[in-house]
Amino acid sequence: MKATVTVTFKNGVLEPQGKAVLHSLHTLGFGGVNNVRVGKLIELDLEDGDQGKAHEQVTRMCEELLASPVIENYHIDIQPG
Repeated sequence: MKATVTVTFKNGVLEPQGKAVLHSLHTLGFGGVNNVRVGKLIELDLEDGDQGKAHEQVTRMCEELLASPVIENYHIDIQPG
């Protein structure tokens, strides 16, 4: 099965990379962009098994390594094999 984790900064967290991208877009003439938030997408190939247990396991991965829960949100999507 495949797990996809999307990690984004929580609202109110200063995001220098997003500000840099916004500035670059404006420099390139894309003035209609008001804000940019940059996150990360993590894809995990998991052994087939119980989808609920897989979700629990990936949640632990997020809490312990893949995300920083104090400043980041994460969303997990589990798809069968």
